Amino acid sequence: MPPKPKYIFVSGGVISGLGKGITASSIAFLLKCHGIKVTVVKCDAYINIDAGTIRPQEHGEVFVTEDGIETDQDLGHYERFIDEDLKRENYVTLGQIYQEVIRRERNFEYNGEDVEVVPHIPNEMIRRFKQAAAVSGAEVVIVEIGGTVGEYQNILFLEANRLMKYRDHETVLHIHVAYLPTPSHIGEMKSKPVQTSVRLLNQTMIEPDFLVCRAEKPIDTPRRERLSMFCNVDKEDIISNPYVDSIYEVPGIFKAQDFDQKILRKLGINKPVSKIFKQWQKMVDTSKSVKKTIKIGIAGKYQKTGDYTLSDAYVCVVEAIKHAAWYLKIKPEIVWFDAEEIEQEPQKIKELSQVNGIIIPQGWGSRGVEGKIKVVQYAREHKLPYLGLCFGMQMAVIELARHGLDLLSANSEEVDPKTPDPVIHIMPQQKEYLAKHQYGGTIRLGAWPCRLRKDTIVWNAYHDNLTMKQFNNETIYERHRHRYEFNLLYKSRLEKVGMKISGISPDGKLVEAIELDQKLHPFFVGVQFHPEYKSRPLKPHPLFLAFLNAALNG
Repeated sequence: MPPKPKYIFVSGGVISGLGKGITASSIAFLLKCHGIKVTVVKCDAYINIDAGTIRPQEHGEVFVTEDGIETDQDLGHYERFIDEDLKRENYVTLGQIYQEVIRRERNFEYNGEDVEVVPHIPNEMIRRFKQAAAVSGAEVVIVEIGGTVGEYQNILFLEANRLMKYRDHETVLHIHVAYLPTPSHIGEMKSKPVQTSVRLLNQTMIEPDFLVCRAEKPIDTPRRERLSMFCNVDKEDIISNPYVDSIYEVPGIFKAQDFDQKILRKLGINKPVSKIFKQWQKMVDTSKSVKKTIKIGIAGKYQKTGDYTLSDAYVCVVEAIKHAAWYLKIKPEIVWFDAEEIEQEPQKIKELSQVNGIIIPQGWGSRGVEGKIKVVQYAREHKLPYLGLCFGMQMAVIELARHGLDLLSANSEEVDPKTPDPVIHIMPQQKEYLAKHQYGGTIRLGAWPCRLRKDTIVWNAYHDNLTMKQFNNETIYERHRHRYEFNLLYKSRLEKVGMKISGISPDGKLVEAIELDQKLHPFFVGVQFHPEYKSRPLKPHPLFLAFLNAALNG
């Protein structure tokens, strides 16, 4: 009988956005470097069933797994760090838990018991954590609890942690990530916020095994001693995690403090380090040493919030650009373009002249659409390398229909349901969902097959840049998240003005990739899927490699 899985819970204190996801990802990567089978579970204390209906400005980019669940962006980080496809078992929301408990109660699965918040909700959480271990075959399961301690929403996840350790006698560690601010008017790193968050954690009857200290600089000896004394954590178990330029530096920072070995000792595991860490460190060293810069524009509408730009709204796209750039030994510089501003101030389109290539990522609804179409037009007419992702492909089709076929009112039915030329129209089965207001989890999700057309930019990209093993034949599998699609009624007309269908579903009904003939444009590609979801630091995605190569040589 195989040994029981061991569990590591990761919580956070003081403020959100501390980097719990990167901490969990880095620990998972380091354990994998020791040959340990590991998986990571994200817990979100939302009543939402999944992240699919949450605004990107509210919660960051939605990440879609291979099996089609819309999740928190941290699952993208987990996949990128451990280089494995995760599943729906790796994402838990409070909404899912309550839904399942209520379902079981209605089906008389509790045999007439009073169904209460405690213990039934934590018990269902524990069942889900153990299910994630069983499905993945993991020896170690890392459970990240979203938000901060002290929030009433998170109490039940912490109660599950407590029950697993003290009632079920599971091997459970707890890592608490907390923030040490350095107020500019004081000029000294302050430890009281961490002490306070640990006290709040203690109120749930949990004492952390490790403290991961986020701060502008490495934690010094006086702070370490105070935290050890007031938080009941040994000094050697207080891990410094200062700000760095790249999230991919964090595993190296942890390893330099023997964090992985300390965790393994507490878990009772003794395994040597594999060669994966050296490959990772080589990638990190390359990212820090490259000098040649390339400017890549991203034209979106979710990154702007007040006076701030939130790159997390498109985090997978940004990371995919970095992976490909470092592979090509160049340093990427992201230039943000607000589609709504371009719509309102058309002269801003001239600012695209400063970039080497432009990407239009995913999007929904009508806001900023005309600005995106102007960006596509500029890229096409000025032969600027262009990569359209999902909505970005649809914008390219609309632009070509308008200015190549003179169908000036061409549009997507999503934007204008009454357009006389719906070059992008709703998928047939989706009409019923919308009529019933069934929005959550009803769109085309997860990995679907795409048959590539030979002698196209897309075919060459997948077959010249074999950094990922699954991309080595005529049919590829890529992840989707859309409700509208290319209208095949316009296929032949668009092909006459230079558009090529370079990827299509095996049944021939769904256009997956389009491009312009290279006689008309050196690199103009749109894909209905999301290649950014599958890009990994050591395995950059072929389409991003091809796009950056074109931008570099344009």
